[in-house]
Amino acid sequence: MDGVRVDKQAGSTREVVLSVKDLTVGFGDRIVLDRLNLDIYRGEILGFVGASGSGKSVLMRTVLRLLPRRAGTIHILGADYDRTSEVERMALDMRLGVLFQHGALFSSLTVRENIQVPMREYLDLPQSMMDDLARLKIELVGLAPEAADKFPSELSGGMIKRAALARALALDPDLVFLDEPTSGLDPIGAAEFDELIAKLRDTLGLTVYMVTHDLDSLFSVCDRIAVLAQKKVLVEGTIDDMLACDDAWVQAYFRGKRARSIVRK
Repeated sequence: MDGVRVDKQAGSTREVVLSVKDLTVGFGDRIVLDRLNLDIYRGEILGFVGASGSGKSVLMRTVLRLLPRRAGTIHILGADYDRTSEVERMALDMRLGVLFQHGALFSSLTVRENIQVPMREYLDLPQSMMDDLARLKIELVGLAPEAADKFPSELSGGMIKRAALARALALDPDLVFLDEPTSGLDPIGAAEFDELIAKLRDTLGLTVYMVTHDLDSLFSVCDRIAVLAQKKVLVEGTIDDMLACDDAWVQAYFRGKRARSIVRK
């Protein structure tokens, strides 16, 4: 069981809600992740970055048991999936929320029905209660009430992201995984989504694991950042830690031409 651990960077004791140890993942002869280690602490927003194709989404999907691993352990909310019963795993899954890249909404379902998918899978509730809960989630993510009866094809990109987030929050999770949540959004929409994530973290006490390429998200809402390179977490810490890192790729990413101008001064 993983539990309370000292966060040396913060100089405090915080609870580890996700602990990945010596994780190895591969496909055929290709090793994507090699003995990777990562801890995420309760209440933080962790930004996870890396070059395209480095394995960011592979790690997230492996943690969620959507991909197999060759070695290593994964503890989520103090539990080791490998040592839990099916009933315990189901209870654990209910404490996780996932927003996949591009939203991954079911095109044949309305927004309300999409949000109710996790409720139908894990809970036994009357339809009227699920409708009430869906309305609450729709309001929580800043969508208008009339969005409930719209299909994904009738939504803008920003609305799709918010609807997908509402579905991720359907079961009131402790830990939320976001895969490129601001991709495809204009700068204003991306900034508003970042503000929403931060507000939900503060009001609901969420822990957020965010895979992103968005520098503005990393600078504005992430408490810590982990960089995936060379098949493992190369460096982790605050923005200041990233700027102080002497790795060439990290420097190019955080101090390059597309980085914030204040950093390059």
